[in-house]
Amino acid sequence: MLSVCVAIAVIAVPGLLTGYAAGVRGWALAGLTPLLSYAVGGLTGPWTAAAGLSFTPLTYAVSTVVFVAIASGVRKLTVRRRPPEPGPGLWARRGHLAVGACLLFAAVIGGYATLLGLGHLGALPQGFDAVYHGNAVRYIADTGDGGLFGTGHVNWYGDAAPVFYPNAYHLLAAVTYRLSGASIPEVLDANTVLLPGLLALSLVTLVREFRGRAVLAGAVALTAVAPVMGVYESMDRGPLLPFALGLTLTPLSAVALRRYLERVAPDTGLVLLLAAVGLLCVHSSTLFGGILFAGPLLVQRWLGGWRRIGRDLLALLPIAVVALLVAWLQLFGALGLANSAVPYYGWPSEWRASTALGALLGFQHQEPHPQIWLSVALFLGIVFFARAGALRWIGLTAAVTGLAYMAVASSNAPLVMALSRPWWDDPYRFFAMAAVPLCVLAAHGLAETQAWLSSRFSRIPAVAVAVVVLLGFVLLSNGLYFRSNGARVAAGYQAADAAKLRVTPGEAAAMEELGKLAKPGEWAMNDRFDGTAWTYALSGVRTVAAHYDETLPPSDALLLADRFRDYETDPAVRAAVRRLNVRWVILGKPSTEPGKPYQPGLIGLAGEPFLQEVWRDSDAVIYRLRP
Repeated sequence: MLSVCVAIAVIAVPGLLTGYAAGVRGWALAGLTPLLSYAVGGLTGPWTAAAGLSFTPLTYAVSTVVFVAIASGVRKLTVRRRPPEPGPGLWARRGHLAVGACLLFAAVIGGYATLLGLGHLGALPQGFDAVYHGNAVRYIADTGDGGLFGTGHVNWYGDAAPVFYPNAYHLLAAVTYRLSGASIPEVLDANTVLLPGLLALSLVTLVREFRGRAVLAGAVALTAVAPVMGVYESMDRGPLLPFALGLTLTPLSAVALRRYLERVAPDTGLVLLLAAVGLLCVHSSTLFGGILFAGPLLVQRWLGGWRRIGRDLLALLPIAVVALLVAWLQLFGALGLANSAVPYYGWPSEWRASTALGALLGFQHQEPHPQIWLSVALFLGIVFFARAGALRWIGLTAAVTGLAYMAVASSNAPLVMALSRPWWDDPYRFFAMAAVPLCVLAAHGLAETQAWLSSRFSRIPAVAVAVVVLLGFVLLSNGLYFRSNGARVAAGYQAADAAKLRVTPGEAAAMEELGKLAKPGEWAMNDRFDGTAWTYALSGVRTVAAHYDETLPPSDALLLADRFRDYETDPAVRAAVRRLNVRWVILGKPSTEPGKPYQPGLIGLAGEPFLQEVWRDSDAVIYRLRP
């Protein structure tokens, strides 16, 4: 659990200090802390790379001091010009304690469901995307390259076109890796188990900012960690780790936006700026997701007074300008990717629009059974929607994200694919985005049920009624569906027969052994489609293929994949081996995917005179290239 504790510190301390210096207090400070930390790290990494400096834990600490100093200066300037008035009270002390208890319970249940799916901290994720994230974290930790194109160099090196990828997730994970001494899979897992709790914290902060009752805040903590299509599907499929992280932080866009518009000042503007940039640094699509989530808030504000439109837009203009200047590396990188040679195919549609609507209302995507008690709570939330008060805009957010999911799930029309490009036209991502506002509506249903019951049974204390309603929801949902959610996560990490995993324990052992055999700077030839793409993350040894993705690979990788077995007779192969300093060959179990056995240049290597076998187990073999 040391890795989890270190991950919490890395995610919490810079944002906490920066937010406090900027004048943020209470639940807003607690909720905004992780997002501010990712803004600090996500800006520091690329800018230090541009300046020719390394990103290390020390760099992260120094940049934190810089951000705290800036925030403190801005806060002092604000207070000197116009001291902010203290905010009105809302919850009693027992309300804060009750909400904290619900949040802690939700974080534990969500973390346990995740850990149940992982099996143990250090479990290696088996999906397509995970190998990129694992290698990226190792690359930053080893090289100190915090640039936005750096993480792609592990697989797209040499004459391959550089690949842009927002890297705030990887930067902070690299700090955790350096400080904790844990393995790369354990660092990834340590961050993953925190995701349900982060979503619950963000939604509690949202309710508090919009002056919701304590019972609503407690309820939203519980509903946040219950839906399988929230963060759990993103853990299984991919896993889509930066996307899932961004999803948990998305509600904070509305928190920062409201704080600024309610009191337009330099300190609240700085927090909004860092919140927006933080979302962008986590992933480009996260900023768009934040706009989709918080945009309806502006609609509700403007319907309440059309004169606010011009004032709000004028107030937001300097934030947008400064954000463009501060985050231009991320913005231009994203624009460059959209116009690059990287193909955009999107994902196939899943089903009819009516079926997609049913999936939304039933909190059921690819699972065999709907999460019926969430549906009941959602139904109650719709019935009592008129009582949502300052949070009525969340209904429009739910409608917008829900309709977006229905469109992506049911259509591959050019317009749909163009609008959904930031999310790669992926129904899973849109389903996850729609789940967040639906959780708020479900929590509203539970809270208003408590209010209705309290008004009917006035002799029973309202606190007791709240306990009955929330505890009843937990019990009826079988502990917030932790077992079924854990089972969903497990599909991306475990198998009844470990030999059928994409990366088997035998392959992992071989990759770790290679790390003991190879000297610094030596590379290994490997197959792109077996499990050995993880070699760099697990051992620090660079490989010719470091991702399952075969899009636009380097010419040396193409050459060796096709003709490496001709090493003795092909001068071009020998030249490529020299350029990359290939001294080893590591082969795992051939992929079982149709059409993806060993690549042609790696077939029949056993017994070749230019290779010496030095290690073997049931799933993998290591050869040394003879001089």
